[in-house]
Amino acid sequence: MITVETPQPKKIEILPENILVNIIYQDKDIVVVNKPAGMMAHPLPNKTSGTLVNALLYLIPDLQGIGGEIRPGIVHRLDKDTTGVMVVAKNDLAHNSLSSQFKERKVKKIYVAIARGRIDKTEFHVDAPIARHPVMRLKMMIDPTGKPAYTDFKVIKRFGNVASIVLAFPRTGRTHQIRLHLKYIGHPIFGDKLYGKSSKDEDIGIKRHMLHALKIGFFHPRTEEWMEFTAPFHQDFKEAILKLYELGAKK
Repeated sequence: MITVETPQPKKIEILPENILVNIIYQDKDIVVVNKPAGMMAHPLPNKTSGTLVNALLYLIPDLQGIGGEIRPGIVHRLDKDTTGVMVVAKNDLAHNSLSSQFKERKVKKIYVAIARGRIDKTEFHVDAPIARHPVMRLKMMIDPTGKPAYTDFKVIKRFGNVASIVLAFPRTGRTHQIRLHLKYIGHPIFGDKLYGKSSKDEDIGIKRHMLHALKIGFFHPRTEEWMEFTAPFHQDFKEAILKLYELGAKK
């Protein structure tokens, strides 16, 4: 005989917190922010403070409940150490519209990544399905049986054989997609602890993966006007580029 006791689910309380967030744009329907490194987009059961949602609840008191208790207003996410532009819904109309646009792949996103080594091709495409790692659950992996994942890339700067700056245009939105696709072609992102960290990264001042969500474009939920927003680079990203420029010039 097997007896199973199912505990009652614990209600997670998400509290507003006065955390500085760079707001790029805001109206009665949406808010667009430049997310800093080290900040999770939304709380998890074991992490209920210090997230973008906590910060937005302080700035937007009526955000609670829009799209769920744990992820109010969140229609897409960035990894904890990925910086850059995010759009958040302020009401149900905006949440439904933006969620549909992401699902139907109408939202246009451009990322900037600093990849390790010299990428000779100027423009290229990666088609490599992605699945969750069967053992290391925080990691994803390239798997022929995984979900389809497509990314277009364009190299905009090379630092000798040291590094390449690439624009990434994801056509799907799989977890860790850009990071995995660059690792797949042999050029992982600088500072990526999961997919390509080097012991030398911190020696040149790189303490997180160098991936930045540069631009996002979508139709406004209420007016249906096409809108685009760009997020400036954060200071550590700028400093990494300068340092790699110096290293590349020596090669």
